[in-house]
Amino acid sequence: MTFDIALTTALQRCRLKGASVDPIAFQIGPLAVRWYGLLIALAFLIALMMTGRGVKKAGLDEEKYYSLVMVMIVMAILGARLYYVVFNWPYYAAHPGEIIAIWHGGLAVHGGLIAGTLTLFLGSRHYGFRFWQLADIIAPWMILGQAIGRWGNYFNREAYGYAVDKADVPWAIEINGQWHHPTFLYESLWNLLGFGILMVIARSTWAREGEVALVYLIYYSVGRFVIEGFRTDSLMLGPLRMAQVISLLLFIGAGAVLLWRRRQGGLKMVSHERKDTDDHK
Repeated sequence: MTFDIALTTALQRCRLKGASVDPIAFQIGPLAVRWYGLLIALAFLIALMMTGRGVKKAGLDEEKYYSLVMVMIVMAILGARLYYVVFNWPYYAAHPGEIIAIWHGGLAVHGGLIAGTLTLFLGSRHYGFRFWQLADIIAPWMILGQAIGRWGNYFNREAYGYAVDKADVPWAIEINGQWHHPTFLYESLWNLLGFGILMVIARSTWAREGEVALVYLIYYSVGRFVIEGFRTDSLMLGPLRMAQVISLLLFIGAGAVLLWRRRQGGLKMVSHERKDTDDHK
């Protein structure tokens, strides 16, 4: 089976047709529960459970970690929304009631990443954790959560690419009678592959502390930069796509830090599958 046929078949099984998509998963009385919110919640829940296991295996204080991570989740959501609203300000200035309506979509990954990372850094200092150790534990589950969360864009009919001829792109999705690149799917698959790569690095005997997190930033930035070029709803700053600008900066910055830390020598070799009791007696 060729790649085109395999991908097309997979999309057909998922019923990727405009008429079959309902953004509402179910209703409880007047309360409509949307797929977008459910998938974001599922992503956070999986990340919370699995990073908690990683923290326990590393011999860290779980109570302090959960206190930190709950604040980090809240700040990441606020940062993701603020980033999105700022770069769509003309719309939200005219519709201020929509600013808090995150169930309609509009959580920017880079905004959440910036706010969450800053919270993790400050919280690590407050609770006496090593920032890079926690970042390494969180990174694989972060990218898996992004892979899951991208399907919320599908149900909300957003984050798709430019119009195409279905004969040329057999796996295209139909939106408002027009076929488009399913960029949400491209990023979801890219992130899923990234999850596997990061787990291999995290369980290796050669990775140094901080390298799982840094590879995450490099890997995600490459995929996001390329995929963003297909999208029609990019957040813009003048003629620039902000996601591409941020991705380029993260790629350069993370790459430079990775090389610098490697050249320092003497950095701790880590595996998150075993406890590091020496540092937490």
